[in-house]
Amino acid sequence: MATAVTATHCPYCALQCGMGLTAGTGGGVEVVERAAFPVNRGALCGKGRTAPALLSSRVRLTEPLVRSHATGKLAPATWEEALDRIADELSRARAEHGADSCGVFGGGGLTNEKAYALGKFARVALGTSQIDYNGRFCMSSAAAAGQRAFGLDRGLPFPLEDIPRTGCVILVGSNLAETMPPALRYLTELRENGGTLIVVDPRRTRTAEQADLHLAPRPGTDLALALGLLHLVVAGGRTDEAFIEERTTGWEEARAAAMAHWPELVERITGVPVPQLRETVRMFCDAKAAMVLTARGPEQQSKGTDTVGAWINLCLATGRAGRPLSGYGCLTGQGNGQGGREHGQKADQLPGYRKLTDPAARAHVAEVWGVDPDTLPGPGRSAYELLDALGGDIRTLLLMGSNPVVSAPRAAHVEERLRSLDFLAVADVVLSETAELADVVLPVTQWAEETGTVTNLEGRVLLRRRAVSAPDGVRSDLEVLHGLAARLGHGKKFPTDPREVFEELRRASAGGAADYSGISYERLREGEGEGVFWPCPRGDVEAGGEEAGGEAAVHPGTPRLFLDRFATEDGRARFVPVVHRPAAEEPDAEYPVLLTTGRVLAQYQSGAQTRRVDELNSAAPGPFVEVHPRLAARLGIAEGEAVAVVSRRGRAVAPARVTSSIRPDTVFMPFHWAGEGRANSLTHPALDPVSRMPEFKVCAVRLEPAEPMTTDGDRVLNTDGDRGRARAGARPGPSGQG
Repeated sequence: MATAVTATHCPYCALQCGMGLTAGTGGGVEVVERAAFPVNRGALCGKGRTAPALLSSRVRLTEPLVRSHATGKLAPATWEEALDRIADELSRARAEHGADSCGVFGGGGLTNEKAYALGKFARVALGTSQIDYNGRFCMSSAAAAGQRAFGLDRGLPFPLEDIPRTGCVILVGSNLAETMPPALRYLTELRENGGTLIVVDPRRTRTAEQADLHLAPRPGTDLALALGLLHLVVAGGRTDEAFIEERTTGWEEARAAAMAHWPELVERITGVPVPQLRETVRMFCDAKAAMVLTARGPEQQSKGTDTVGAWINLCLATGRAGRPLSGYGCLTGQGNGQGGREHGQKADQLPGYRKLTDPAARAHVAEVWGVDPDTLPGPGRSAYELLDALGGDIRTLLLMGSNPVVSAPRAAHVEERLRSLDFLAVADVVLSETAELADVVLPVTQWAEETGTVTNLEGRVLLRRRAVSAPDGVRSDLEVLHGLAARLGHGKKFPTDPREVFEELRRASAGGAADYSGISYERLREGEGEGVFWPCPRGDVEAGGEEAGGEAAVHPGTPRLFLDRFATEDGRARFVPVVHRPAAEEPDAEYPVLLTTGRVLAQYQSGAQTRRVDELNSAAPGPFVEVHPRLAARLGIAEGEAVAVVSRRGRAVAPARVTSSIRPDTVFMPFHWAGEGRANSLTHPALDPVSRMPEFKVCAVRLEPAEPMTTDGDRVLNTDGDRGRARAGARPGPSGQG
């Protein structure tokens, strides 16, 4: 148990707020303020403040569980029994169906070391291409758009500290006041400094209430909105012709595409009045510097990459990119959503943000791994496509740090696919809804019990320090991968020491877009532990040389990208011509209302952890449906009354919250809960053609009086899953079917 203050970071969102941990009264752990850390300056939300509650053995797994062939029940087992069972099943699947019959699914909360090791395990120990992670559901559209336009994807190309110093911020589809509360101060300081804030959101959220101007577009129309603003910029002569000429390509095609979206047409599509469109352009262009920040609202759409691209085009056309205090940025959601996709657990990537299809990248990483490049598999399926293939081509699945039973779109179908597997192994801190379906469940360490690095939304690489010992019977994910790899004949390639793994990651990332080679644990421990921004190439001092004058060359890191050139081959940013198109599913007579989803302050992601914290459950005890008073009156819905929300994919039931903060044609549900209130029973799995991001943010639904949930498909079975009995012919009905 910690006896002094250990400097570390919150386990939740991508701010990675600094905090200290110390021994508390009664033998527990207490969070103390870490005011020197620049991102949050000591501030924490309720989730961070209560994070130590998850360290209690009362709420977390402390021993492996293995499903009995005889009873179909999960029962305690030894680690050797559990690892043997997993290795045997993976080996059997490979022998009978080939390497790609083994799937691997990771998470955006895994440390860089664990994400790196998981990708390596899939490709080296299993030889499978079938690996992806739940970060595909987070900011993959913004990543794809950033790659297209700038040649590089880093959530924010500048530090958060730049936001209060700019002149105008357009915040698109983000409710920072509830999703990242400590970050709201940057917007408050922006306005205190004389800057302006424009919030784009179908709901009048707590964040929108802080704005100088709130635009409330119809869900799924953010692309048309951005194009309409660019039309007005061009028509008003507000483009920066010198910047366009000197630092971009592709303007004429993008300009022509935008000009097809005249203001009155955009008003009809989005519902945003033309005067508000004009005022947005005035505020954005009048400022000496300006930024556009997007989050899941515009990104979690089947046209999310083009939508983000349209906002980037607006920045480029006005010269608001590649300059101090200006630019486009994405507010990454998951705790290590940035680093988690940089080092190999994504289907198409190798460490250092290298492309799996690049022969030079394959050769470099293969040399670090000590394997033949030809043995590395090619790109595999994206997250939803991988989940959809379970029980078909993919017969077994190893899952770490994710809960797709709650978090995946068309969740009832995904749950059914998980049940259809020959074998499922889950490594997690708690017995999540997905772990309940597993054949083997492995209890693993969590944030305060392990050392490792994470990369926050700014591209700031940080060191989380171990503060407490894990309970007996719990092992780290690195130990899990080593144990499995050893049984598969590759144990020496998978060290268990996170520092040793990070040293290998440095070598593997060297020369890549996300170059960590100049970052070490020693550097991350220096000073106040403020971290190092990537890219940070290896300096001469670590390569064994010195510069003239005897001064060692240590790269300082890169807090601000693109000030001299963009990361494309010619150094120019690329305009991409895009046009508006409808959502994959528009309302009709049968399903006349739009559903959008999101988060609430006291819960996080699938809720697997936060729903186990009493204080957070008291603040947000369950799901709800926000309904506008006019829609409620038309349908006869009263405040607090249970209402069923039905889509073509499923049905969810939750109490109504009647509020004028939502559009009359739209309802909102948070997605943190399982059971009958599972919002993702409803959501659409249509994928963006570039990023493969599902369309979480818009689908067609109808509202009807709630009826008792039936046993033949409308309620999630919150049992141990009974997968063993199901294989014997007594399978329970799939949950959530509509």
